[in-house]
Amino acid sequence: MHDVAQRKESPCLDLPAIPATLNLVIAAGAITTATGCLWLASHAPHWTLAVAAAFVFSFANNTIFSLLHECVHGVFSPRRRLNEAAGVLFAAFFPTAFTIQRISHFGHHRRNRTDFELYDYYLPHQSRWLKTYWIYCLLTGFYWAIIPVAGFLYLVCPFAFRSRRFQNGPAKWWGFGEFVRDIANEPIARVWPQALFTFALQALLWWSLALDWTGWLACYWAFGLNWSSLQYTDHAWSPRDVHEGAWNLRFWPLTQAVFLNYNLHLVHHRRPDIPWRHLPRFVQRDDPNPSFWSIYWPLWAGAQPAPPGQGPSPLPHPAVQASRASP
Repeated sequence: MHDVAQRKESPCLDLPAIPATLNLVIAAGAITTATGCLWLASHAPHWTLAVAAAFVFSFANNTIFSLLHECVHGVFSPRRRLNEAAGVLFAAFFPTAFTIQRISHFGHHRRNRTDFELYDYYLPHQSRWLKTYWIYCLLTGFYWAIIPVAGFLYLVCPFAFRSRRFQNGPAKWWGFGEFVRDIANEPIARVWPQALFTFALQALLWWSLALDWTGWLACYWAFGLNWSSLQYTDHAWSPRDVHEGAWNLRFWPLTQAVFLNYNLHLVHHRRPDIPWRHLPRFVQRDDPNPSFWSIYWPLWAGAQPAPPGQGPSPLPHPAVQASRASP
């Protein structure tokens, strides 16, 4: 069942409208911009233009990812089929498979700030150096790179995800053990065609735009740096609470617009059923509002000892509720 992580005790029954038309317009603009940047990075007459194209791509593709995030939670469109189709398309620009992203993200909502998903702190039985290595992977884009590689592995050998040796070996060492187990429980018949579509779309982009490795890698590594940095900065050093363990980060207005309010992550973890456009309305007056840089720079110092006391327990699967989208 496709679910949306949502607090059962949520008091708001009158949910804000999904900005479906606006989402489609933004999607068209972001995809056009990202595609144009890929072409320019591969055909630029001077390296400075290629760098500029990669820089712009890193933000345009983050807009696409933010729309993918809306699809994951069923709030891109009120029409389920359109929501699912858009999710498959947006995931291909990451690139990953939509169901892989959805299952992984729901797992994140269940395990946020628990012992299973704690990168900024290390526990007494954990290696500080391994945790610091994970943080550096986040900050340098390698965290993003693992995801397309995992998607390609699923395409070539989906049964690898069900291997105990893989789950307790590479996946555990990289900190993805729980995510891999969740993905392994999903029917291959649902995930594999999406992985194939992603590979086919990327191949089409390469063929139709005559891309080269230098331009493609410059764009996607710039995106990986941009995306990876935010993915944990909006959680690092926050309270060890599944719902409250996130920040409403201060962004420049233009950056917040490009990221579709993704920086208001505390609001999102409290109410994942709220579309991006309405998140500012649900910011509470006493919510912490640190700047992005005040959280980001301390991460370079590496993992720190976890605060004393027991961390939260993961939410059970029944704690998630159905998507808002209808057929």
